[in-house]
Order: sequence, then C-alpha cells, then structure tokens
Amino acid sequence: MHYLCPGIIWKRTNMSTTIKLYALAFLLCLAGSQLHAQQGTIASDEVFVHTISRGETVYAIATMYGVSVDEIYRLNPTSKEGIKAGATLRIPQKDSSGKVIGKAGDYDYHTIQSGETLYALSQRYGMTARRITEANPGLTVKTFIAGKTIRIPTQSAQKGQETQPTAATPKSVKTMDYTVKRRETIYRISKKFDITSEELLELNPALSKGIKAGMVIRIPVKSENAPARDEKVIAQEPQTPEPVEPDPQTLLTAPKGIEAIPHIHIALLLPFNAEKADRSAATPRFVEYYEGLLLSIDSMRNEGVSVELSVYDTEEGVEKTQKILQEEKLKKVNLIIGAVQNDQIGLVADFAQKNKIKYVIPFTSRNDDVLSNAYVYQVNTPHSYLYSKAAQAGCELYAQHNIVLVNTPDKEEKSDFIRTFKSELTQQNIPFQEMDYTGETFAEDIELLLDSMRPNMVLPTSASLDALNKIKAPLRMLKERQEEELVTYDIDLFGYPEWQTYVRECLDDFYALNTRIYSNFYADNLSPEVHRFYDNFKQWYSKTLINTFPKYGMLGFDTGMFFLKALHKYGNHFEDHMDQIGYKSVQTGFDFVRVNNWGGFINTNLFIVHYQPERLRPIYYNVSELRQAPKP
Repeated sequence: MHYLCPGIIWKRTNMSTTIKLYALAFLLCLAGSQLHAQQGTIASDEVFVHTISRGETVYAIATMYGVSVDEIYRLNPTSKEGIKAGATLRIPQKDSSGKVIGKAGDYDYHTIQSGETLYALSQRYGMTARRITEANPGLTVKTFIAGKTIRIPTQSAQKGQETQPTAATPKSVKTMDYTVKRRETIYRISKKFDITSEELLELNPALSKGIKAGMVIRIPVKSENAPARDEKVIAQEPQTPEPVEPDPQTLLTAPKGIEAIPHIHIALLLPFNAEKADRSAATPRFVEYYEGLLLSIDSMRNEGVSVELSVYDTEEGVEKTQKILQEEKLKKVNLIIGAVQNDQIGLVADFAQKNKIKYVIPFTSRNDDVLSNAYVYQVNTPHSYLYSKAAQAGCELYAQHNIVLVNTPDKEEKSDFIRTFKSELTQQNIPFQEMDYTGETFAEDIELLLDSMRPNMVLPTSASLDALNKIKAPLRMLKERQEEELVTYDIDLFGYPEWQTYVRECLDDFYALNTRIYSNFYADNLSPEVHRFYDNFKQWYSKTLINTFPKYGMLGFDTGMFFLKALHKYGNHFEDHMDQIGYKSVQTGFDFVRVNNWGGFINTNLFIVHYQPERLRPIYYNVSELRQAPKP
C-alpha cells in the first residue's frame, strides 16, 4: 500500500512506521500548502522575469518597473537577504490590489523567451515591430536575447502617441459577434467593417495579445442594417494597401544615421544664485564647473567646431527651473547639462525626453530618471554599480592573495562596499579573514592572520585618514623587517577613492605597501594633458582649482569635451558610437552603459591607481583593461 501526497510516496513497512510516516507526509503537505498560500497564486500573465545585472539593487529594479520594494519581496522572499548578478526575480505586472503598475499603465513588460522573434512579439501584442523598438531604444540584436526584458506599449500608451485624433467608440455601442477567419489581421477586419483598429481593440482587449483564426470577437455596429462589407467588393475598391512592416531583423541591426551638426548649441543649468547676496557654499564649485566647460568649448572652437552655450541660473527649488523650461529656444538645443536637486533634474529630464534632447546629469549619483528615460546620461556612477565593479576588480587582482579585512569603524566606514566585496569573494570561492582593530596589539593581532608563503592584501573597512594612519605604520614594520628577523611578510594595501586626497601625508606609505586605489575619478598630475589643463585654467582665470574631490573644473572640461566630440562626430544619435569617440580625459573617464532597453545611460568607468614600489609615479588604468594591466 502507498500513501500519496504530491511529490511524496511512502511504502508501508509495519503499522507503527506507517503511522509515523503518514503523519510526517501530512505535515509536509500542509507546510507546502501554507508556503503556497503565503506567496500567493499568480497567473503567468501577471508576472514577468527580470534577470539581475551587476550593480542593480532591489530598490532600483522596483523603481525601474514602477512597483514597490515590498511587492518584489512578496514574490521573491529570499531577495531580502541580498541579490546577485545573473539571478532572476519575479516582477508583478499588477500590484497587490490588482492595479496595473507602471507610469499610468502605459506599458506591460515582457521577458524574451528562447527562440522568440521580434515579429512573433508584434503578432502577439497586435502592434508593429517598429512600435516595439520605438518603446525600447536600446533594443538591438545584442540585447534582443532570451532573459532580457522589454516594455510593450498598452493601448492607452499607443493612443496617447497618435498624431491624428481617432473616433472614440460610444459607450453604449451595439455589437455583433464575429468569428475570425484564417489569415485575417486586425487591419483587414477593421477595413471589412469600416471601423478603426482602435475601436476594435477597445472592444476586444484580448487582441492585444495576438489574433488567431477561430476567435470570436465583438464588432461595433454603427447601424442596425449595416452588414459586413463583402471581401470581393473590398478587393475591387481602390484602397490604401495594408501597411508593409519592414523586416524586424533590420530594425534591430540598422544603425541610426550619422548627421553632421554644423552648429552645436548646448544649455547649462546650474544654481549660481547670482541674484542672492548670501550664496551657498556649493556655488564656487558650480562656477568652477562652468569655467571648465568654457575651456572645453574653446578647445573645440580651436578645432574648427562651432559651439554656442546658453547659461541659466536655476537658483534653489523648482520655480526658476520651470520658467527656464518655458523658453522656446531651449527646445532647439542639442544638449542640456546640469541641474542639481532631484526635483529640478526630474523637470529637465521630462523636458528633454519630450523634445528628444540629450541630457547630461554631471553631479549626483542618486537619481532615478535614468532608469526610464532614454535621453539621460548620468556621469557620476551610482554607488551600487561602482562598488560592484570595484569588488569584481578586487577579486581579480587579489584572488591568489591572503585577504585580511580590518574592521576600523568610524564615520567614514564603507559598509556597503565591504558587504559587496565580501559577497563577491564568497561567490568566487575566494577565502578571506576578518579582524577588529585594537590599537595596542594591532601588529601582533594581524601577524597571526598573515601568510609568509604568499602575498597578503589588507583592506580597512573605513576610508578615513584616521583609519589609514592606524594601520599603515604597523604594516610597513611587518613588511620591512631586517634580515635577522624571523619572518617578513609581502603586504599589499587596497583602498578607496578618498585616499587620493591623502597623498601629501601618505605617499611614501602608498609606495611602500604596493597600494591600489579604486576610483571613478583620477587626475595624473604628471601627465601632459593635466599640466596643459592647469596652465590654461590659471591663464584664463588667474586662480588655481579648488582642492576638492573630484575637481569641478576638470569635471566641466571633461564633460564638455566628451559630449561635444560625440555630437560633432556622430550627431544627435551618438549613443550608437560612444565606444568610438576616443577622448582622453584629464580626470573623468567615460564608459556609458544603458541601464535597460528603454532607459538611459550611466557611466560605469572605474580606474585602478597603482603605487608600485620603486616607481617615480603611480600608474593607472581602466578596469576594462585589467587583463592587460601589470599583475601582482
């Protein structure tokens, strides 16, 4: 005799064992039903699957799709403990109340399946392939692959983008049933009954998922005696042929045309507070950014490029920004740079999207507009992307090292990076050790964890100068013991972008400890490009740069040079050619990546700055060049 519960079969042995096993099976079934009840039963068309990319957070993914973080946790309980690149999340098409998610319900989301084609999707959702690609500007043969997500315009979104008004179907319209014949399309049925495709889709929402022979649909009857028009009559009438859709594969492969721009016009929006006596402490930095941007324009003019700059003072808040965006000439610029506060940025991003203008956000790394606006370029890398890339680089550089993390808690503790780095080490099966810092016994404590047979890497958990000062002298002592000492250790130091500002105090220690620093900004003060910039800046403005990290004058110059070269070489569609722009920066590297098929671009550039012993200057390289860089 067998006792059956889904997935569980017990074979009877004796009466006592049978009772125990039956009870256990019952409890397991009950637990499974409770878990099923907790997660809820969700129809397949009410969820889609998102494949997690490196650097994404649950918050960013929720924002991207217009759902709450709690909605994602509800469908993916383990995501509360953390997510990792390559894993998947179930995302609801509707929230827990049954309401359609997203911006006013304008889009559904679809996860591309293996073997699926763009043509098949256009048939399934009852729209042209071009309409789908327009809703997903990043869609190419490289991104139209299984597991990637695209957005599908709903009928409300399509109506909102019609150039000509269409007749609305009366609420009390009479209808008749009609059975779809073989090879009939929405277009042919609309012609047959002299109605618009919008009227047909409004009465039959299921058609947005595709049309098949044998389907019974409702047809609006405008007159009780108005029969369907005969197919032979329709064929004999002069009529506009059914629109011919270009080969969908061409839509995915054809690059946008390169159109030369004879005169580049850019607009800069910054809170200079020129009309206020009590300027904020941040204002001098924005002035310096403006000054650096002017130097880039002068450089491009020297190359024969015509550039016009319009400058606007946004002040604080949104009132002035709203007035600026009402100016008619702003709609005709090729590029907008600036805005600082998120409320201002949101207004400018919407304006740029509406008028199809490229928009550069140079300062903040904490803005969500890039997730859903294809015209946004975010220069300052979001921390989650920065930390993920730095952790990956750390693993690649120190995979063969004995890794020791020193807990040095203070106000500049890098807990998010440390968490990301530890997770990356664990995923790559790279062992590491941790210890707490104790001042009096640090040298003895860490020596117990060091390995004399292979190189060691030490990373403090704080980026502060105080934390660095606590550990660097004892580490040098352990590394530089004289020959008569029993043991010496090969010790490397790994650290943070902020360490670049400690060079005056720590330069000798950086070289002695073979230090590497990850950073999204780096200026090599001994390079000819940086020397030239310093000289030009001082000649133009009779002053030196403000000692900040990053230096805003350099940031303005690099931003201007990169985007002006992009516009000059490739026109308004330079996004297809960004890896060919070829600008060598003085401080700010550029490696823009589109966040999804419909969103904008974030700068994921990361430098590794290496202070090698016995060298006169540090070397630096982009993480993308890591395999060609000197190895430990």
